[in-house]
Amino acid sequence: MKIAWFCIPAHGHTNPTLGLVKALTEAGHQIWYFSFEDFREKIEGAGATFISCDGYDFEMEDKGNADRVGKDKVFATELLVLSTLALDEMTSRVIGEIEPDVVVADSVAFWGKLAAMKHGLPYVSSTTTFAFNRHSAKYMQEGVWDIAKMLMAMPRINKQLKRLREKGYPVKSLLDIVQNDNDTNTIVYTSKYFQPCSETFSDRYHFIGPSMRPITKPIEKTADKTIYISMGTVNQNKQFYRNCIDALAPTGWQVIISMGTNTDHFKDLPENIQVYESVDQMAVLSIADAFITHCGMNSASEGLYYGVPLVLFPQTAEQNAVAKRTEELGAGVRLSSISGEDVLHALTQVIQEPQYREGAERVSESFHSCGGVAEAVAFLEQVGL
Repeated sequence: MKIAWFCIPAHGHTNPTLGLVKALTEAGHQIWYFSFEDFREKIEGAGATFISCDGYDFEMEDKGNADRVGKDKVFATELLVLSTLALDEMTSRVIGEIEPDVVVADSVAFWGKLAAMKHGLPYVSSTTTFAFNRHSAKYMQEGVWDIAKMLMAMPRINKQLKRLREKGYPVKSLLDIVQNDNDTNTIVYTSKYFQPCSETFSDRYHFIGPSMRPITKPIEKTADKTIYISMGTVNQNKQFYRNCIDALAPTGWQVIISMGTNTDHFKDLPENIQVYESVDQMAVLSIADAFITHCGMNSASEGLYYGVPLVLFPQTAEQNAVAKRTEELGAGVRLSSISGEDVLHALTQVIQEPQYREGAERVSESFHSCGGVAEAVAFLEQVGL
């Protein structure tokens, strides 16, 4: 089987696919993975042929702003339509050369879905967030202003859709691009238990569980309680980290903070607190008693996989959906502010009240009981052969 695979330039959308890509290539299938240079090594390491999407004219300033893509739907939609136009000639040429049996595309790598439509190929959505339909969409909690912004931008977006139609893409409306339905073959990297409103999705949706990386460098547990703090690659809120350090210094707990390039700003740390640019997150979570997280789907899933209760500090609508579902299942509490007092209160709550650990362990059990990559491989073989 030959697969054309498309993804956006984001670690949180690429990493969950790599275990499945590796399993497929080891089973003898060929994958051409359309992505960006920063991800070449990982993708080739999983056995796929890397196809570069770099160097094309995306007609937009600020296209590399991942934070804005997460927070501004209008910006994201326009960027993704323009991405399709920029990549059209190359993707059409490569698809013509390789003649794939199936197209797999990240749920927001719309150029992959559109390529499948244009070339009449079977399409599978790779969904690294929750799957969204009209039932689960309520978890995104879009405000009136978000909807108004989208309506105001529709003339501009419709102009771009017209350009897509002129290039041979059978697109009637924006919904054709951004919305999957119960007839869409879909792989979702979570469990039915963690997925909101999972009973409203058809059996074309395969909830295979999160893709877990192996621990490469074990970390020693040096105190009775271990706290892990990570806000992902985007957040640079120095005051938040300072408040955490000041509040947790007197506790004697082992505190491990992954804060990206912020580390230069924090010298003379207390003995019980260690700050890193990055860590082996799986190793830390395997010994953690609580995890303060921005609620990125991968980070939250990795914490819950190890049965670690979460302190929830979402930054985007998508992350808020993860936080809301985690709260519903009793696996964490929301951080009410960045004050040291609130940080300490939330951590004490999830550590001392056993129902939070129990809630996290129920989610963990649901992840462990999923079909994993074996189910996804069988599903893709069924679609593509």
